[in-house]
Amino acid sequence: MPHRQNPAELPSNAEIMVASNAMVGVSGSNLLGSLRQIAFHGLRQPLHTLKHLGQLGKSLGHVVLGDSAIAPNKTDLRFNDPTWQFNPLYRRTMQSYLAVQQQLHSWLKESDLPGEDKARALFVMGLLTDAASPSNALINPQAVKELFDTAGYSVVKGLRNLFDDWLHNGGLPSQVSKHAFEVGKNLATSEGAVVYRSDMFELIQYKPLTEQVYAKPLLIVPPQINKFYIFDLSPEKSFVRYCLKHGLQTFIISWRNPDARHREWGLSSYAEAVQQAMQVMQQICGSKDVHLLGACAGGMNIALLQGHLAAKRKLKQVASATYLVSLLDCQIDSQMTLFANEETIETAKRRSYQQGVLDGRDMARVFAWLRPNDLIWNYWVNNYLLGKEPPAFDVLYWNNDNTRLPATLHGDLLDCFKHNPLARANAIEVCGTPIDLKKVTVDSMTIGGMTDHITPWDAVYRSANLLGGDSRFILSSSGHVQSILNPPEKRSKRYFYQSGALSSDPRAWLYDAKRQEGSWWPTWLNWMQERSGEKQEAVPALGNQSHPVLGDAPGIFVHVR
Repeated sequence: MPHRQNPAELPSNAEIMVASNAMVGVSGSNLLGSLRQIAFHGLRQPLHTLKHLGQLGKSLGHVVLGDSAIAPNKTDLRFNDPTWQFNPLYRRTMQSYLAVQQQLHSWLKESDLPGEDKARALFVMGLLTDAASPSNALINPQAVKELFDTAGYSVVKGLRNLFDDWLHNGGLPSQVSKHAFEVGKNLATSEGAVVYRSDMFELIQYKPLTEQVYAKPLLIVPPQINKFYIFDLSPEKSFVRYCLKHGLQTFIISWRNPDARHREWGLSSYAEAVQQAMQVMQQICGSKDVHLLGACAGGMNIALLQGHLAAKRKLKQVASATYLVSLLDCQIDSQMTLFANEETIETAKRRSYQQGVLDGRDMARVFAWLRPNDLIWNYWVNNYLLGKEPPAFDVLYWNNDNTRLPATLHGDLLDCFKHNPLARANAIEVCGTPIDLKKVTVDSMTIGGMTDHITPWDAVYRSANLLGGDSRFILSSSGHVQSILNPPEKRSKRYFYQSGALSSDPRAWLYDAKRQEGSWWPTWLNWMQERSGEKQEAVPALGNQSHPVLGDAPGIFVHVR
């Protein structure tokens, strides 16, 4: 019997925060407004409040008597230390906290607040209750043990870490060691060279690792908000190296980290940049068409370029297109967008244009507060209560190596979230051309992430349905970044779903999809190789006479802060 995924078991959209929230930002006035609504709710519904106070008192009574069944969720790692379970005082402390948290959630969930106001109130209440967790205090049993084991030195180191983060990390706990990695030394080490450089990007060509290569080259287009080397971390995780080992001629764009001088760069500017990179590749490789692979916002980038090429009758220049966790259909359930309303969107656009850019660090802070237990309080405990250094983890290092967005691009992306123009023919213009994605008849494969909290998988699925041509969809079991970084491993716990034709309903598609163990990379590779032409002898020299080598990979733009 094929595996059947119960749609009821899937992550609820109401629990996922999307990129639009981070791009808009959440201000203090947003949070204060939600707090005022929570307070007024308590005054307007006294009977409702008294009912939940009574239920809370009953729950706390069972906690004091020691016969409470309240326990943390299996996915909640805050109370993993056995002391929380076996020490009577600690167990009662944990259960009291969980009882209060559950009743506050129920109190708001069962209130008569309108849907969007209720979602915002639940979000703010979640921030407050997560911050108030006893695991974040010095009574944390791990912190107490560390205090005794180090004769109090853990407190000294914790205060030192706190002071350093206050000065150099915007007041948030560091997620990764800043000294464990260096781009070009132990990250982004695949051998290659910069063969083209403009004000906006560098084009890197990688040295072949096989004696023969496929005729049609691959261009990887990363998102503009992060550095390109997520595709080339350590050798065992490197997507670039995987492509090279299997005979694909591989190029990648390294975007410049813009500043206020580049505020006018928008979607059209980046589409023109990708087209320029394609032309350079065609001249170097002698191929009439190239494969495109875009990740996150890079996926929107390549889709818009193909819409432009289709209108100009030049779509034959694209051999295939791959979209990794990319949103083209930006219509998201209104409860998910929370603070991304018309007023806040316009305020965000105005603010970024005044500054010239949207700082990636500001987006990173918002993303962190969307998952505070994983991305803030976990490191609060490690860095400050235990006095330890943050972990040396390459993915987190890359994630913290963020860049800026030009103001015009930021505004263009916010308009996409606001108006969802790619879902309608000719509702958006790029390079002076109205875009109709149904005319993009290139074979395509789209990858979504089941636990993706940035680009929800059902919206990514709908995005694949906007395209013309033969569209395939693969659903990875991972989140936003781990769906991309998914190398084949012998004992992998990952899996993915795939099926044939796309239906209009993503949940119906998943019900019929076949589960496969391991990584989606080999499936994608087979699909690519079928569309890559004949094999030919690899040319070890990089670039050509028209586009000579300008420097070794990973180039200079990747080092710009």
